[in-house]
Amino acid sequence: MNTQAIDVLALFKETGAYLSGHFLLTSGLHSAAYLQCAKVLQFPEHAARLGVRLAAALQPLAGHVDVVVSPAMGGLIIGHEVARALGVRHIFTERGEDRKMLLRRGFSIRGGERAIVVEDVITTGVSTREVVDLLRAAGAEVAAAGSIIDRSGGAADVGVPRAALETLTVETWGPGECPLCRQGIPAIKPGSRPS
Repeated sequence: MNTQAIDVLALFKETGAYLSGHFLLTSGLHSAAYLQCAKVLQFPEHAARLGVRLAAALQPLAGHVDVVVSPAMGGLIIGHEVARALGVRHIFTERGEDRKMLLRRGFSIRGGERAIVVEDVITTGVSTREVVDLLRAAGAEVAAAGSIIDRSGGAADVGVPRAALETLTVETWGPGECPLCRQGIPAIKPGSRPS
């Protein structure tokens, strides 16, 4: 694995993936900054380099890995690239009609498989934690989790050790405490899920 250094935030800025404004996050929180990983990952060479780096960061935490699992939609590309770097398969979860994470499309986990969960950005850690819980319920041993960006400043608890290529403390607010809302600045939802 070639783990040459990457200035992750410079890469986000260079590709227009580091956005400033008033954003409604998937978690329901509001923020003045948004990291649109898809804008970086649209370039295969960036995705591959980030995948190699994240795989190298996860390897000491996880040891041997059988499968990389990502929550759709944001974790798909980086999860695939981490799996490629580790030489293992990649599968993903999706939300069902009841909003719970599910394995679909014929994906399955065999009891005793050693898994890592890979996501693009962690803010609260809820999606990653749901995937960890789903995998454990299916009999997998979840060794670690990783993301390109950790927006929680390292505070998100996903139930397993985790690594991120960049850890940021980006202030977020509930809708009732948001200073941008009080200023009358409309919030936009730039992610993959509809409002």
